[in-house]
Amino acid sequence: MPTLLVRGLEEALVECLRKRAASNNRSVEAEHREILAEALRHPKKLSFAQVLMSMPDVGKDADFERVNNDEGEGSRVFD
Repeated sequence: MPTLLVRGLEEALVECLRKRAASNNRSVEAEHREILAEALRHPKKLSFAQVLMSMPDVGKDADFERVNNDEGEGSRVFD
């Protein structure tokens, strides 16, 4: 089985990992494996409503109003 060595972690982050591991009755190494597996095997999927809510509130409603153009070729854009 491959081994993963992670260098350069902040001590505060390592301490958080130790506390999380202890609260889950796991070793730090087992907790690290669980975190990686959770993050990579089951990516968080947002619902359609969550995606809509995450969109920035920019512009005014009038900016998005449909303009009816009965003149020339502009009136047949989707035909």
